[in-house]
Amino acid sequence: MPDATVCSMEAIGIPVIALTRRDWDFLFDQLRSTTAVLDYLFRAAAEPPIALGEEPVRYDEFAAADAAAPPGPLNPDVAGLGGTHFSTPLLPQAPVGSDHAQWVMRIVLEDVAGSAIQSRMSEPNRQLLLSDLDRLPVGARTQWGQLLLDMLADVRQVPEGDCKWRWRRSIDPDGTRQLIFGGATHFGPEVEAAFQSYVLLRHHQLHRQTGLAEQTSTLGVLLTPRTDGRRPWDTTVLRTEGDNNLTPEEVERYTQLWNPQPAEAA
Repeated sequence: MPDATVCSMEAIGIPVIALTRRDWDFLFDQLRSTTAVLDYLFRAAAEPPIALGEEPVRYDEFAAADAAAPPGPLNPDVAGLGGTHFSTPLLPQAPVGSDHAQWVMRIVLEDVAGSAIQSRMSEPNRQLLLSDLDRLPVGARTQWGQLLLDMLADVRQVPEGDCKWRWRRSIDPDGTRQLIFGGATHFGPEVEAAFQSYVLLRHHQLHRQTGLAEQTSTLGVLLTPRTDGRRPWDTTVLRTEGDNNLTPEEVERYTQLWNPQPAEAA
């Protein structure tokens, strides 16, 4: 390939970009996320074409701009739910690491990708779950991976027969996408039902707060430790979107379970 070769492509109605194999490998080594790479390609395709082999240069320019950019706007209704407004560059300047905490997120993705659930869920729906999981910003995955490891260590430390829960959720700034991670001491029918009630309640509260029921989706991921030595944990996922039409009785019951009101003094 001659130096400084620029592929000029006629517009065909969809974004188009030309890459070398080396460019492609660079992006995946840098980001370690299919969703993040695709987001980058759509972003780059909207720019004028550059010489083949110079994608790392454009990436560095984008990453520097992201690092200098202020946090994006936050839907005021989302802010009304409380929590911490967290911002991280879409494109990290340093390559995404391969530390132990990063591998937690990778294992969760592989659990969903390789699970034998064809009879209960279509392949397009499996891909939707993977896409939602992979939308967790790459710059935040070490922090979230370490949080999940801490959750698993914490929920193990309870007397036999008891169950402890840990939760953390992330909501997109516009309020339309919610990701919930949880940890519980063990798995079973009662724990599965409780997990479902938590996800449905938080989804209901979010779309009621924002008024964006039709655009809102929630993905819940529950990790439960194993003790048989075959694998460190089991992964359970549940996704819901739109208005889940909880009855007032269900909302009341789930709220009492997860957000009980303190008793008033006599």
